[in-house]
Amino acid sequence: MSENTITFEIDGVEVQGIAGQTIMAAADAAGIYIPRLCAFDGLPAHGSCRICTVKVNGRFQSACTQPVAEGIMVENDTEELLEFRRNIVDMLFVEGNHFCMVCEKSGNCELQAMAYRLGIAAPKYPYMFPADRNVDATHKHIFIDQNRCILCARCVRASRDLDGKNVFQFVGRGPGKRIAVNAKAKLVDTDLDITDKATEVCPVGAILKKHVGYAIPVGQRKYDHMPIGSDIEANKQ
Repeated sequence: MSENTITFEIDGVEVQGIAGQTIMAAADAAGIYIPRLCAFDGLPAHGSCRICTVKVNGRFQSACTQPVAEGIMVENDTEELLEFRRNIVDMLFVEGNHFCMVCEKSGNCELQAMAYRLGIAAPKYPYMFPADRNVDATHKHIFIDQNRCILCARCVRASRDLDGKNVFQFVGRGPGKRIAVNAKAKLVDTDLDITDKATEVCPVGAILKKHVGYAIPVGQRKYDHMPIGSDIEANKQ
């Protein structure tokens, strides 16, 4: 065992990590799934969605940003945390216009799949039905539907850190916060390219490529048969 190895527990199960590793990364390596929406492999942690909230020695922490430490006791799969996550997912659904039955992302959508995993059949909060969220379809290959954006910042981080561009960024605060593009007017005026990683990381149907809709039929999509997180749990030690 390396001197950098750190041993701790998740829900009573002994897990090993390494210095500098996050709780989420160590859990993934051990085959323990911690739900997440803003986290994405290859992107720096953001900690904005809070779906990955766990308890570390009794205190709430985001698993994607909290580093492992020797002997810590992590709670992940408890009814308290599951209810906390259900409430967040519920609010994400009602704060936007998410119509899964007509969305091209259905079956590949992480928000939809998370709702199924958490046992949410319908949101319990009243819908807000925002009317001021536009669709920008000016680009030849990509469109943005602000109605579906959950402000996870994946596109912001991917454009900045992986594509070396700055196509997307947040503007506004509070309920008025939204994704904007780095241009005077529309998406077509940016240097976004269809090959950019930023076009592939959206967990919902907010950023989609044109001309390839339903290339994979409904019923054959990623989450149609296996719950979200199944790929991680398949590696359980």
